[in-house]
Amino acid sequence: MKKIRIGSGAGYAGDRLEPALELIEKGNIEYICFECLAERTIAIAQQEKLKNPSKGYNNLLEYRMEKVLPLAWKNNVKVITNMGAANPVAGAEIIAKIASNLGIKGIKIAAVIGDDVKDNIEKYKDVLVWETGNSLGELDGEIVSANAYLGVEGIIEALEMGADVIITGRVADPAIFMAPLIYEFGWSLNDYEMLGKGTLVGHLLECGGQATGGYYAEPGKKDVEGLGKLGFPIAEVLEDGNFIITKVEGSGGIVNRHTLTEQLIYEIHDPSNYITPDVIADFSKVEFHQEGKDIVSVSGAGGKEKTGSYKVSIGYKDCYIGEGEISYGGPGAYERGLLAQEIVKERLEIRGVKFDEIKFDLLGVNSLYWNEDKDYIKPEEVRVRVSARTKDKAAAAVIGEEVETLYTNGPAGGGGATKKVAEIISVASILIPKEDVKIQVKILEVN
Repeated sequence: MKKIRIGSGAGYAGDRLEPALELIEKGNIEYICFECLAERTIAIAQQEKLKNPSKGYNNLLEYRMEKVLPLAWKNNVKVITNMGAANPVAGAEIIAKIASNLGIKGIKIAAVIGDDVKDNIEKYKDVLVWETGNSLGELDGEIVSANAYLGVEGIIEALEMGADVIITGRVADPAIFMAPLIYEFGWSLNDYEMLGKGTLVGHLLECGGQATGGYYAEPGKKDVEGLGKLGFPIAEVLEDGNFIITKVEGSGGIVNRHTLTEQLIYEIHDPSNYITPDVIADFSKVEFHQEGKDIVSVSGAGGKEKTGSYKVSIGYKDCYIGEGEISYGGPGAYERGLLAQEIVKERLEIRGVKFDEIKFDLLGVNSLYWNEDKDYIKPEEVRVRVSARTKDKAAAAVIGEEVETLYTNGPAGGGGATKKVAEIISVASILIPKEDVKIQVKILEVN
């Protein structure tokens, strides 16, 4: 029976590169997929594209491709990634330039586009926003991006056109892993049972080192060796949709039923109805069997007919967060930190500044949880942090100003003050009809 080996090259944009290179060199894989696009990052990329039309792709694309391309070309490994973000075409052009500079001739790079629906966003002003319960037209903030979660179709088309490297914008995370399976095995796009199995392959691979023990590790409870050299997962998939998850022999981390079970339930809400653009996957009957060291067989996934909608992730300018920090050390540091907070509270009242939300933290004491009344062991050093959310940029700046003035206005011994104001891009979600989205593939060949 035919089988395909697919490696996970990244679980997020800033992930390590070494495990991916290890997979290409030693993993005996046919495909490597880099899942690097989060909900908010595409909105930030869209802002970069507005400033410079040649930008908008992931800013680590060059760094990754300069190392990945020569190895992948040498080992006949196809590369699929969503690092195109807001500008897959510009990303493809950069990859082609890198390939040319490296002397790689004959390589085909495909850009999958069509996910960007911002130009038609007014059409959906009456559509319900999941996060607010109100219509999109009532959203309080300037929309800077709107991208549909595409499925496998554009990636499959690119493979059919002979692409060696495929770069997309917003696609569903499992799609970049499932598309090569559909292409290689000839699965029907209406065979939802097989697509459910393929979605599970992608779901277990999409977060990189989470499946090999990275995010799983807890000292003394769930010990994992070799985290400094953590290997990323490989799926060896059979034509019938059953598969094993493993990693490169000798790499760090572990693959077992527990690491994969934790990844299985990650971000899926209802395991029996995991809605993706290609299928409603059913993971409720999935079984893991340990076949050997770092080898786990996976079976039992299924699927049901897909919906007629695409989820659209909308990035919008929501607010500003102003923040200020200052440290106190030595005897009485805790009390001085508390006094510093009281001074800032009083100063904000004097200046009459209003915020939608404000938080006072003592880092290392109460910053992780809202445990304001907890009796803490008094530390010998604390760092005061004050942060506030507001629609007014000038008001946000006041936070840092008032924290900084604690230097000479008391309490004693403050140091290391910092201040900043950040514009916050928030995410809203809607559904739109699939027929409104037109997927296209553009091919570049390096001669």
